[in-house]
Amino acid sequence: MDTETLLTRVKNLFSGDASGHDFYHTLRVYRTAMAIAREENCNREIVMLGALLHDADDKKLFATENYANAHRLLQEYGASPEVTRQVIGVISTVSFGEGKIPDTIEGKIVQDADRLDALGAVGIARTFAYGGSRGLVIHDPEILPQMGMTPEQYRSHKGTSVNHFYEKLLCLKDTLHTQTAKKIAEKRHQFMEEFLEEFLAQWDGKR
Repeated sequence: MDTETLLTRVKNLFSGDASGHDFYHTLRVYRTAMAIAREENCNREIVMLGALLHDADDKKLFATENYANAHRLLQEYGASPEVTRQVIGVISTVSFGEGKIPDTIEGKIVQDADRLDALGAVGIARTFAYGGSRGLVIHDPEILPQMGMTPEQYRSHKGTSVNHFYEKLLCLKDTLHTQTAKKIAEKRHQFMEEFLEEFLAQWDGKR
């Protein structure tokens, strides 16, 4: 299987998703990861496969066990056992909710790319798409953000879409690993801060 066929298989896997974790999220993560990889000393095949499959067994989306979707697609792709081991290692450390720090440059690149897609204009849109898909209210001033949650608390937490900015998104800039990602994050982080300022002013009828 070539990369284009793998892309098609991944697209089919996320068909119909409306939570902000659709195929185009994966495609953006893939493209961003490859752009970062060009600036780093890394195995680009591992970065490519890790980026394309990083959500293939996301517990929010699939009821799979032991990265079954990723293993199946890697087998169809023709990945060797060693490549498969490395890719599974990458995707097992990507999620913010798991609270893990990758121990390889390939994992750090894919994690950076995934977190960048949670920032800026697209990140804002994805936040409200995900909240709506899970029945979360947009904003409730009486529900305060829960800061400093453990990974277990974060995974079971149900708050509001606006609180998600404070609980996660505004924290992401300081968790990035590569200089390329950090540079991209600056503008996106600022955009979210400006959005929240305008949103809360409008919510209170001040603008």
